[in-house]
Amino acid sequence: MQGIGTKCVQGGYTPGNGEPRQIPIVQSTTFKYATGAEMAKLFDLESNGYFYTRLQNPTNDAVAAKIAALEGGTAGMLTSSGQAANFYAVFNIASCGDHVVSSSSIYGGTYNLFAVTMKRMGVDFTFVSPDCSEEELEAAFRPNTKAVFGETIANPALTVLDIEKFAKAAHAHGVPLIVDNTFATPVNCRPFEWGADIVTHSTTKYMDGHGAGVGGAVVDSGKFDWTKYPERFACLCTPDESYHGVTYTERFGLAGAYITKATAQLMRDFGSIQSPQNAFLLNMGLESLHVRMKRHCENGLAVARYLKGSDKVAWVRYPGLEGDEYHALAQKYMPGGTCGVVSFGVKGGREAAERFMGRLKIAAIETHVADARTCCLHPASTTHRQMNDQELADAGVSPDLVRYSCGLEDAGDLIADIEQALA
Repeated sequence: MQGIGTKCVQGGYTPGNGEPRQIPIVQSTTFKYATGAEMAKLFDLESNGYFYTRLQNPTNDAVAAKIAALEGGTAGMLTSSGQAANFYAVFNIASCGDHVVSSSSIYGGTYNLFAVTMKRMGVDFTFVSPDCSEEELEAAFRPNTKAVFGETIANPALTVLDIEKFAKAAHAHGVPLIVDNTFATPVNCRPFEWGADIVTHSTTKYMDGHGAGVGGAVVDSGKFDWTKYPERFACLCTPDESYHGVTYTERFGLAGAYITKATAQLMRDFGSIQSPQNAFLLNMGLESLHVRMKRHCENGLAVARYLKGSDKVAWVRYPGLEGDEYHALAQKYMPGGTCGVVSFGVKGGREAAERFMGRLKIAAIETHVADARTCCLHPASTTHRQMNDQELADAGVSPDLVRYSCGLEDAGDLIADIEQALA
């Protein structure tokens, strides 16, 4: 059993004799075959291979296999962004007339995807507090519920999902738990080990780590038994007439059915593929993920402790900080560290927060997070500005919230920069 660091460096690709040591960039849209019959077998999913990069590409598959290995899953796929990953993860099993239960404390873009765009597609969502009681969670389910969704560490509220509680409720109703593990990464948390069934990532964040390429990933644990609920998940358990009548669970088993359907059906129709060049850059980031996450967490904790002691700061949230309301859950699910993002409020509210950010010299104001370089943002007026006041409150985003993402710089320099900006 290899350690997480070895998987970061070596996973997904093993070169043969005389082959490239680094994953090759297969920058090609199409692949040549000698006969039409050979290609027909690929279209019928009867043999392995590549025919068009919109569906599969060797570079992407190698990187997806590495991420699946890091999470402990059986299959994975890359997408063009984290938004696409979350859309595919849900829409792969929920369609018009279906219902999904979701934590309310999620990234604003994901909330908008669920509450507005997917609602227009006929998928209804019920949002519950991540801190809800088991009874409140139970009350959110309906006969047509197809999945439960949450974020390991919410962006930017930094609430920690009680994965076991949500997994227990999901499984009691015969549906899978989908967890966005972007902030924790598999270095700090492996949701499958706590009962989650599907994991998603915005690989744009820590996995890439350098702001070089946008991307997403979906990983299947291979543990959820779709065949126990053939009517509920007919999309996986009955013939897909749009793909030569294949029944995914029969042809590919529990280990491959979910991801194969997402590739053969959703990627075919929506085409949100990650470019091979971005997959290559992503892999370069993954090779140092286990080293970088340790430094991100060290800097995050140091900054959080400083902010906690400042008389110019109204409040601080960082689940790795002693005394934080989510510290106990963080210690349970992420004992080795949480992330490098700290959320806090500057005394004086929104205007004071904006003045503070404008005076920072090391941290840049960016619509980004989880990078090698420190950055910050005011979510209420940017990433979450589409939400009304109640929706912001439900998502844990107050008007004065500053999202400060600690990079890999020296912690002392970050603290000195914050100190002069507060002053």
